[in-house]
Amino acid sequence: MIKYVLKRLVLLIPVLLGVVLIIFGIMAMMPGDPGRLILGENASQEAVQMLNEQLGYYDPFFVQFFNYLKDAVTKLDFGNSYRTSKPVFDDVFARLPNSLKISFNGILGACIIGIPLGILSAVKQYSAVDTISSVTAMLAASIPPFWLGMMLIFAFALKLGWLPSSGAESWKCFILPMITLAIPYAGSMLRMTRSAMLETIRQDYIRTARAKGVPQRTIVFKHALRNALLPIITIAATSFGGLLGGAVITESVFSLPGLGTLIVTGIRQRDKPIVLASVLFLALMFSIIMLIVDLLYAFVDPRIKAKYSK
Repeated sequence: MIKYVLKRLVLLIPVLLGVVLIIFGIMAMMPGDPGRLILGENASQEAVQMLNEQLGYYDPFFVQFFNYLKDAVTKLDFGNSYRTSKPVFDDVFARLPNSLKISFNGILGACIIGIPLGILSAVKQYSAVDTISSVTAMLAASIPPFWLGMMLIFAFALKLGWLPSSGAESWKCFILPMITLAIPYAGSMLRMTRSAMLETIRQDYIRTARAKGVPQRTIVFKHALRNALLPIITIAATSFGGLLGGAVITESVFSLPGLGTLIVTGIRQRDKPIVLASVLFLALMFSIIMLIVDLLYAFVDPRIKAKYSK
């Protein structure tokens, strides 16, 4: 197991290098120069050129790329924001808790709603419960998050006044964003759980367990669900990783300062250090989440654990 973990950690290096190279190349093609962005429109051209030279803007692309990597590896220096002149990870870590809260709560809510309904829908296949659950899942998955968020703000913030419509000052501020993310993902979670459970409960060992008189509850939760967990864990983890930086619309609707809005703002303002550091950090977190998922597979399925031990 330790050997497998170390191998996966080593494989993170080329992944992160590839991410940095791609983002570096995209940002290099965008118009504008850092000197003008930092000093403003009223600065003289001489001052702008001098600052650009200090920042290495006129160096060839790969010289800039390797200088960035050298500073990042040797000094842990990922640059300063062109907009705030602060180290980029000050902005990243300031917004990270908000992104973690809405992403984790959204996926947790989706699992709480989607997994039980998916199990029930699979066990009661072709019944009224299955039909209602399937239709509800399709409707939930098709709801645009920005529309759902605005409807929740209108109902619970403006009309009823129960919850705040924006900000991140208290735990109440995260309830509406959590629901906005949870409902669409709950539909996907329900369909995945139903599909995985249906495939599992048709296996021969399930029929054998029923023939031996094993209680239905034991068959569903001890035998079928455990073997159907792998795709459910996968979709939950990938959704969580994607939401860390991808919940831009939800963050915008509820005025939440998260990583998604930070990246979008950085792109609009051509703030290359912010975009590079944010995407690099998200890629690292997503890779670590996938590693944790692979380790969870080993606890769920002994056959996978045996492969990891080789």
